[in-house]
Amino acid sequence: MTLLTQAVIFAAQVHDGAARKGSRMPYIVHPMEAAAIAAALTQDEEVLAAAALHDVCEDCGVAPEELRARFGERVARLVESESQTQYPDPCESWLSRKRETVYKLSQGGRAEKIIALADKLSNMRAIRRDYLREGEAVFARFNQPDRRLHAWYYRSCAALLEGELGGTDEWRELTRLIDEVFPPQA
Repeated sequence: MTLLTQAVIFAAQVHDGAARKGSRMPYIVHPMEAAAIAAALTQDEEVLAAAALHDVCEDCGVAPEELRARFGERVARLVESESQTQYPDPCESWLSRKRETVYKLSQGGRAEKIIALADKLSNMRAIRRDYLREGEAVFARFNQPDRRLHAWYYRSCAALLEGELGGTDEWRELTRLIDEVFPPQA
């Protein structure tokens, strides 16, 4: 069984029964979409495995040590680079977690940036879809309901991804979706 197949099976098992925030969509759709986006950018199986696993520590409580044992050092490190530190109160810690993500992204290499782009693009596709259906109410489902802070976060990530991945269709789609949901001020 390939590393990617093992990662997909493990991700499906640990995300089993979970739904995307504010919807009934099975959560596993998100990491699978992230892996598919990453596959358009690289054939590196460890990067693709990490894309499929990118939320298992943060959202499912899987220990990094377990990832190392199952998938190797590099996959575990890549997942950790995309994982946010957990704080007792997610509402109060939102800005701290997002600043940490932006900092990690600024320090990351191509592999980390591919996983981040895949995650952010998948998220923006979902946000745009729900925004078209629900309008501003979509932001109430998040720990941070201030759309201006979401705009800052996604624009910051896109800017940091541009140098390495700005020539890709995936980065262009990300920036287009950001502009649709968070139109630049005139």
